[in-house]
Amino acid sequence: MIAVVLGLYFWISRAAGAELDVVAWPAGPAVPYWVALVIIWVIWMLVLDAADSRDEHVVGHGITEYDRVFRGTLSAFAVTLAAAFFLRIDLARTIFLVAFPVGLILLMVVRWMWRQWLRRQQRVERFVHRAVVIGELRKSAHIIKTLHRTEDTGVKILGLLTEHSDGMMVEGVPVLGKFRDLERVVEQLSIDTVVLSGADEISPKVMRRIGWNMANQDVDWIVAPSLTDVAGPRIHSRPMAGLPLVHVDFPRLDGARRFLKRTFDIVGSSLLILLLSPVLIITAIAVKASSPGPVFYKQERVGRNRTHFDMLKFRSMVTDADAQLAALLEEQGRADQPLFKVENDPRITPVGRFIRKYSLDELPQLFNVLRGQMSLVGPRPQRDAEVALYDDAAHRRLLVKPGMSGLWQVSGRSSLSWEDTIRLDLYYVENWSFMQDIVILFRTFKAVVAPGASAH
Repeated sequence: MIAVVLGLYFWISRAAGAELDVVAWPAGPAVPYWVALVIIWVIWMLVLDAADSRDEHVVGHGITEYDRVFRGTLSAFAVTLAAAFFLRIDLARTIFLVAFPVGLILLMVVRWMWRQWLRRQQRVERFVHRAVVIGELRKSAHIIKTLHRTEDTGVKILGLLTEHSDGMMVEGVPVLGKFRDLERVVEQLSIDTVVLSGADEISPKVMRRIGWNMANQDVDWIVAPSLTDVAGPRIHSRPMAGLPLVHVDFPRLDGARRFLKRTFDIVGSSLLILLLSPVLIITAIAVKASSPGPVFYKQERVGRNRTHFDMLKFRSMVTDADAQLAALLEEQGRADQPLFKVENDPRITPVGRFIRKYSLDELPQLFNVLRGQMSLVGPRPQRDAEVALYDDAAHRRLLVKPGMSGLWQVSGRSSLSWEDTIRLDLYYVENWSFMQDIVILFRTFKAVVAPGASAH
């Protein structure tokens, strides 16, 4: 992709009349311009490799791969710019203003396309890790459950080895034997990955011996700590006195990070309002013409640190919808659940059903984002009555601004349970990163274009 971008840049620039014949600098030889582009290509490739953007442990899953591509491209940009400045090389500015940004976008898109190809292969059980979990029953069950509820991990759990539980099923996975049966199971089932969940019966000496045996059989050896919902960038291995200690950074969204997120919200919401203004106007006309009542619907929601604000939406229900909510929730047995969702909601108008399916009713919230009350990405804003039902863990959702879109909206929308919703929101709060926001917005676009059965 880098070669294609630089090649097209050279060809289009020459076709547009730019003088890209030679590159010269004081006390240096003049070289053909295409040679300079080849050197930039080599620098770009080397920096991406130095950033471990093709590390087998990150490729195909999570945001770490995209983050490393972004940082690697930014570093290649900086190296090229510094070399041109200090050596006074006469490079065209369009290399930095056009070639690098376009190259970064295409690199991200191609990485995403390869990831979709990999997902399709893994759904027919190609390019998956055949794994067995070994360890104490409760810890192993937690790991198996976590892997099963997460799609596209690329890991297929074939069995569990634990003491005192022969012949039973754990989270849909059979117990294949005890710890001493590991080598037999690895050979019989062609296991390529062993996940150690931990157990008091496995001493450090025994663990080391098992690790050596797995290395001799060319089997990956994974030690799973008792940590969940922690993103990769927060985890760092720190060897100390021969112990492979795992250091976990605490998430912080302040200072430069908060400034970056707010700047992104201002620029992003302004551009989206400008680009989507025809859609906003057409939707407003359709809402007004379809049923009596105002075009916009305002509802007080709880924001960051329990502040309150009026969230804007296009009206998608009848005018007395709020008065009917309590009775409908009571009728469906949902009055004591924090996520106030009514199944087959009779209050929704025909136009409202359409704009809700494609999330058009949410577009006025761009003005909430512009005013600083919301963010483009974050936990969904909820009402006081819902917040009153929070437990201690759920209150951590209020540490960041609520968002127009979020992790749970692109992971199932209305089909998710409250437990899954809060788990995904807490994961976002605990593991915020700028790259994660970009990925969520990209997935939001996909969910809006193809909403599926979970959107209503």
